[in-house]
Amino acid sequence: MRNKKGEELRPKQNGAALSTIIGQLCEPESYEHMFNRYAHDVPMPSIEVLHEIVELLRAIIFPGYYGPPQVSTESMPYYIGAAMDKVYNLLAKQIERGHCFVCGRDEKGNCVECKVRSRKLALEFLAKLPRIRQLLSLDVQAAFDGDPAAKTAGETIFCYPSIRALTNHRIAHELYRLEVDVIPRIIGEMAHSETGIDIHPGASIGKSFFIDHGTGTVIGETSIIGDNVRIYQGVTLGGQSFPQDEQGRLVKGLPRHPIVENDVVIYAHATILGRVTIGHSTTIGGNVWITNDVPPGSKIVQSRR
Repeated sequence: MRNKKGEELRPKQNGAALSTIIGQLCEPESYEHMFNRYAHDVPMPSIEVLHEIVELLRAIIFPGYYGPPQVSTESMPYYIGAAMDKVYNLLAKQIERGHCFVCGRDEKGNCVECKVRSRKLALEFLAKLPRIRQLLSLDVQAAFDGDPAAKTAGETIFCYPSIRALTNHRIAHELYRLEVDVIPRIIGEMAHSETGIDIHPGASIGKSFFIDHGTGTVIGETSIIGDNVRIYQGVTLGGQSFPQDEQGRLVKGLPRHPIVENDVVIYAHATILGRVTIGHSTTIGGNVWITNDVPPGSKIVQSRR
């Protein structure tokens, strides 16, 4: 280690320099907004455990594609039963941690009630799995039908980033609807990091949805997407303006993202902003910018000069 003049510091000088740096980093004003204190002595949610939960759920939804490759129809009840039991216990604990993470620091909460609530929510979520699988099976078929490069439906399950991202989203969305804290957003961001597809867990997506290629796709929190919709890479369903309250802070929870009705196709890098409605059976061309409603059956393309 060297001083400002480039002179090498001796061991005692090194120690003094380190002590100064440590002292600066431990000054309360330096970490005021950067330090997370455990609420009620409960740690934060674990990214590693949540990843394990999602992979277990992926294997339950797509047995044989993920998880043990040797699972058979005869062993299916035992395999799924064991996986479900593990998910239930892991998820209940993570839901509890997520609630404590957002819990008011001075709140005198009843932690026993929080534990009961967390286990109840975990069980309610697991009851949604048959519906999640049904929706994903339609997404898989939409991917196979919508991509001439797909040789089998199984290829889309195992290889396509769209199906991976949608699996995370369908899981996260049900947890979001159950008002589970933090966990849905973490699961959505896992898929974002892995695939480049950014879907907020609050977005409502209908049946038979397909994102072709997918990289750079953004779907905002209050987006509503109907059935049989296909979009391509780089599409943004975003917010146009963000109203502020009297203190100048953003007003949260307002519907601010597009509504896309049934049977719509949106081509690459189209940008649709605000609470506008894209009418059913519409085609949106690539690289267009839309901030107004589009009537049903329209075809929107860049102007030719």
